[in-house]
Amino acid sequence: IADCIVELDNVMNMKEEKLKGKFRDTHSALTWLRKNTDKFRKKVCEPMMLEINMKDNRHAKYVENHISSNDMRAFVFESQEDMEKFLLEMRDHRKLKVNAVCAPAESFAEAKPSRPIEELHRYGFFSYLRELFDAPRPVMSYLCFQYRVHDVPVGTEKTRNMIERVIHETKFRQIYTAEEKYIVKVSAYTNQTLSSNTSLKAAQFLTISVDTDERRQLESQQQEIKNILESLDVQLTTLFERQKHVERRDNELRQQKKELLERGNKRRQLESKIAVKHDSLREMEQDAINLEDESQKANMQIKEINAQKARLVTELMHLIKDCVSLNIIKADLVLQSASVAAEKNRLELEYKAANVQLRASEQRFRDLDERKRVLMENCRELLKKARQVCKLTADQHLPKEFQTAFQALPNSLEEIDAFLNEEKSRASCFTGLNASVVEEYSKRTQEVQQLTEELEEKKNVLENYKQNISQVKEKWLRPLKNLVEQINEKFSNFFSSMQCAGEVDLHVENEEEYDKYGIRIRVKFRSSTELHELTPYHQSGGEKSVS
Repeated sequence: IADCIVELDNVMNMKEEKLKGKFRDTHSALTWLRKNTDKFRKKVCEPMMLEINMKDNRHAKYVENHISSNDMRAFVFESQEDMEKFLLEMRDHRKLKVNAVCAPAESFAEAKPSRPIEELHRYGFFSYLRELFDAPRPVMSYLCFQYRVHDVPVGTEKTRNMIERVIHETKFRQIYTAEEKYIVKVSAYTNQTLSSNTSLKAAQFLTISVDTDERRQLESQQQEIKNILESLDVQLTTLFERQKHVERRDNELRQQKKELLERGNKRRQLESKIAVKHDSLREMEQDAINLEDESQKANMQIKEINAQKARLVTELMHLIKDCVSLNIIKADLVLQSASVAAEKNRLELEYKAANVQLRASEQRFRDLDERKRVLMENCRELLKKARQVCKLTADQHLPKEFQTAFQALPNSLEEIDAFLNEEKSRASCFTGLNASVVEEYSKRTQEVQQLTEELEEKKNVLENYKQNISQVKEKWLRPLKNLVEQINEKFSNFFSSMQCAGEVDLHVENEEEYDKYGIRIRVKFRSSTELHELTPYHQSGGEKSVS
């Protein structure tokens, strides 16, 4: 059985050698995959040319002419995430040119043809493409989904001889005869049926096939033999365990025997010692004890112990006195510590109060400084007005007559106010005014008031315009920003799925210049670069097309 399996493996090796000769990068990727299958969550199928086994090698040309050479050497994944991880490793890290496809999430391996093959026997059809080969379920699902192998019939020369009728009556889009492939299309403009045929190319990859049923049967028999051998191994292990148990029991009995012998020896030794003790006891009973000497010795020992106790009591009294004096010192220190803590608290309170006064003084200083600044501003304004009234420029010195007049004025503010009131009273008593001057003054006053009202009205109109513009801008700009954020999110997700990065945002230089609003696209196609704005010069043509 092992030789038969080896023979089948040799056939598979021939297929791999053909793959290595045609597509060296794909063979290198296959070698890596077999060593790293644990890195993927779901099953990964090897290139299709290795997974597809023809039931009859004569039919290999139909399958190879139907499936593209790129897919024939493609790995088939059940998980999109596994496929992306595999391609990243192969293309980016190992620089291998490999192809990979992902089987549909919902399996199409058992998809039904549009009509039973029995209905097509009269046209010379003998099978659909799917029934001509075996393949793992993910591979078959992908081929049914992508190439519809479950609904592409294969015919004979009989089909070729009546091809016009076959195309007209069956409505198939692809048809195989003995040596030709027909593709049928319907014009979208004239609704006319158009067909084209090409001669079938000789098969290159699928002419070497492994009988999967025979291999499964041999592997099943091999597994049964392995199970029998494992059962015998279990029985042999059980016998070895029993042997170990018997040996362990024998050792235990030997140990017990040894312990009993040792206990017998100890007993004899103890009996010998007891006999010696009895002899010693008899000798001691024969020797009399002098009680008076023993009593004197005990009294001497008692006196020595009492003297030692007296010395210890004296030492204890001295220690107690020292302890009392130390406690008094400790109490003094505690009182000093309490007074220091109280003084510390008092100083902290005074510090806080002084801080409050300091902040109040600083605030008063700032207020006075601000008042000084305002007064200085007023003085500058008044000085400016005075220069305008006197028709003096900013860099022109005050004339001597003005200096003489100012020197004649009082020095204090109160005296100046009194002098000003006196002058106003004099002016009010002056009756020699020109009527035309008063009339001109009244007219100018009315004009100033009218212009002030018009200016206020224009300000209100301008404010209303600004509010309306702000409301319209808010209604227009908020949905625009939301839309751009949605576009940016999807754009970023699409680029992330390609292992790249991209952003879309609303580009605004000045929010009031609405005609200069624009969309800015920033992309990054390599991990070693930063995001760059999409321009006619920075990116390549392919990168601009992808963006």
